[in-house]
Amino acid sequence: MLVINGQLWNIHLKFLLLMKKLTITILAFLCLSHGSASYADNIDFYLLKNNFNPPSNSLPKTQHKIKIIAHRGSHLQVPENTLAAYEMAIAEGADYVEVDLRTTKDGKLIVLHDESVKKMTGKDALIQNLNFDEIKNLKIAPVAPGDTKTYSIPTFESVLALCKGKINIYLDFKEANVAQTYKLIRQAGMQNNVVVYLNKKDQYGQWKKVAPAMPLMASLPENSTASGIKDFLSKTPVDVVDNAQDTSLINILHNNHVEIWLDVQSRDENPAKWDRALSLGIDGLQTDHPAQLIEYLKTKKIR
Repeated sequence: MLVINGQLWNIHLKFLLLMKKLTITILAFLCLSHGSASYADNIDFYLLKNNFNPPSNSLPKTQHKIKIIAHRGSHLQVPENTLAAYEMAIAEGADYVEVDLRTTKDGKLIVLHDESVKKMTGKDALIQNLNFDEIKNLKIAPVAPGDTKTYSIPTFESVLALCKGKINIYLDFKEANVAQTYKLIRQAGMQNNVVVYLNKKDQYGQWKKVAPAMPLMASLPENSTASGIKDFLSKTPVDVVDNAQDTSLINILHNNHVEIWLDVQSRDENPAKWDRALSLGIDGLQTDHPAQLIEYLKTKKIR
């Protein structure tokens, strides 16, 4: 920018931004007035095609400075990744539930962490080799003594319906089609309540093409340095990372408007581990003990 023409240049930039906002408004009006899903489905692609590349939406709204993510739901008393685990996380006051997304042989989106159903159901088979009709009839045994209920593997639609208006979703995007996933998110009215965790490099481009405004989360490359983080963010701008544990690197991320949600879930999860993570100045914690962690934060006057 030339200093002598600085004022003129700023006016030019403001005009361009105004025109972009006007275009988005017109597209939104068309979507509402025509009542056609095709308009809404094409808005994100139109923006990307015309090099608008808007930044991600602000992260889903929460009432708390430190976000608590219930890892696979609250699953100490009920099986992980079941509707019961997500219901319990809601009741305990978590801000997010982690949802592991996978696809059946016939293209149905379901929620399960492992690629095989063996751990949860006893059947030795991969999800990708089973049709949904086979999976929906599988039973998950209870985990708590005295629990006589049986549980099942939920569909993504059922999880979205349960969470709507109650809790946000941390979507661990394992094996699924981006367009199909986003369509279900939009149909559920949850597009402002989801953060997508990326497991593969090519998933970033896929999400940016289909839903440029979807907040994205990733892990930093191992042994990242300050320059490495800046290079990473310049190539793959994300909204959240889960593995920064150095205060100098965390400061760089915060200066670039990136939040840090650390994984603290483990067999030895305890207040000392929580304190260490909190001392770094992080923004969220993923835990296997959401109720206990929330109560602990309350005793420290930070919840």
